[in-house]
Amino acid sequence: MKKDDTNSRVLLAVVISFIFIIVYSYFVQDPSKKEQHKATQSTAQNASTDSSQTTQEQDSPNFTHNQAAQASPFQQAPVRPIISRVVSNSVEVEIDDLGRIAQVYLKDKKFTAPRQEGFFSHLGWLFGISGTESKPLEKLPLLAPQAIFPLEIRFQDQALNSLATSTAYKASSTQIDLSQDGTPKTLTLTQAMPNMVVTKTLQFFYDEDGLKYTLDIAMSNPTPYALSSGMRPIADDDGYAFHGVVLKSGGLDGTIEKIEDKDAKPEGESFTQVPFISASDRYFTTLLFTRDVRGLHTQVVGDSKKHPIPYIMLDSNIELEGYVGPKNYQLLKSIYEPLTDVVEYGLITFFAKPVFVLLEWLYMLMGNWGWAIIGLTIIVRLILFPLSYKGIMSMQRLKDLTPKMKEIQEQYKGDPQKMQMHMMQLYKKHGANPLGGCLPLLLQIPVFFAIYRVLYNAVELKSSEWILWIHDLSVMDPYFILPILMGASMYIQQALTPNTLDPMQAKIFKLLPIIFTLFLITFPAGLVLYWTINNIFAIGMQLVINKIIDKQRALEIAKHKKPHKDHAKADTKE
Repeated sequence: MKKDDTNSRVLLAVVISFIFIIVYSYFVQDPSKKEQHKATQSTAQNASTDSSQTTQEQDSPNFTHNQAAQASPFQQAPVRPIISRVVSNSVEVEIDDLGRIAQVYLKDKKFTAPRQEGFFSHLGWLFGISGTESKPLEKLPLLAPQAIFPLEIRFQDQALNSLATSTAYKASSTQIDLSQDGTPKTLTLTQAMPNMVVTKTLQFFYDEDGLKYTLDIAMSNPTPYALSSGMRPIADDDGYAFHGVVLKSGGLDGTIEKIEDKDAKPEGESFTQVPFISASDRYFTTLLFTRDVRGLHTQVVGDSKKHPIPYIMLDSNIELEGYVGPKNYQLLKSIYEPLTDVVEYGLITFFAKPVFVLLEWLYMLMGNWGWAIIGLTIIVRLILFPLSYKGIMSMQRLKDLTPKMKEIQEQYKGDPQKMQMHMMQLYKKHGANPLGGCLPLLLQIPVFFAIYRVLYNAVELKSSEWILWIHDLSVMDPYFILPILMGASMYIQQALTPNTLDPMQAKIFKLLPIIFTLFLITFPAGLVLYWTINNIFAIGMQLVINKIIDKQRALEIAKHKKPHKDHAKADTKE
């Protein structure tokens, strides 16, 4: 078989592999994601109908105090009647007759705006796929119709627990309007059982984005019980984002603990000195917290599908605070600064947070998230310029030495030790470092990854317009203009950058712009904008460095020619 044929087959295999990964990722979804997406759509479609038309799953933990709550298999139970509603211009809340927050709706247009559905929906004529344009929602439901809701109470005493789940609460008011004057409003929920009266006093605060409230639980005969902050929202089912429970264990200076969907242990995990416990999807959260420095004793239990259910373990009356809504950094900070830890970016959170703070400052300065992303990209490139410059110059030296390196490889191909020794001597003589081009690039990877995590998880980018065709930086470019520009800029950057690749590697390298274009084509426009501007800036930097290199070469040539001219003049005189 000819070498060219082998190379062609390898290249074809690479292209087919990447196309398969992309198509599989977007067409063959995880079954749990499909179920979750259907649940979200069903809830959205029924947002304006009576809640008694849906069903709800319950699980009944059989736990002892200070031990893990044991989650039994899910059992179908009828949806409880809604006994009170809390409404404002931006939020609507339903309270059911078990004293739980059964649903929270967001009404702001940035959460209810239509989104384009379907992979390559704008190119349906080419692939035979018909894209469907979502209709604007009247309001966006955050909570799953079959879940453990916020403020749900479970008692250790099974007889009492059974009685509590069948005894309805009574509300002090059937509706509270927060938008009238913006002042906090109080709702009292009372559950009267033969040997126990449970009173939940809720105070709601007006807010433009989410639901803020305080909670006071009083029991006439305190006994061990568990209080849930609720299972995670389902408003954004993106498969690349974290879904699960986030909490801080060991006090305000403790460690962040994360229990992701499908990873929760059925026997439960216990945590102490917890200032907050939160269940989150990509953009939204439901949480409870305390300002008491002693914190809370919490447990996270896996349901029948290993989805985490958060509980706070209690045995007396308690005062807490809660929030349900978007993970808006500044809003969470204004409520209670430690809550900003709910906005987490994985292992690189410690670095990503300052990056977001800088991005937000640029937004306040420029008034647009698109221009803020461009500003952030330029600042990062300027900071990393010394590293990039050293890397490119090192690659250029290696490229200039390529002919001599090949001579040494040919001369000592039978003696690897001598070949390595002469290579090192060559590098030392010309001040070249074979790792010089790689090391600066490796050091930049954490920076790029942090920016990727920030832009991908920032709810602030939802429904944020940039220019003309970009109406939402948190979703894909509907016309694929940015991905195509990104691919083109990447190709130009490659053409300008010196390299020492062999022909086979060079062919694969040339495929990278196509591969990255296909891979990023459905990524949020904000991310692709960052990558495109980063490439454009790199092109400009490479052109400047190429001019510097050309000047250096011209000086070296002139330096070598000068002695010859002087020698020629001396011969003429003689």
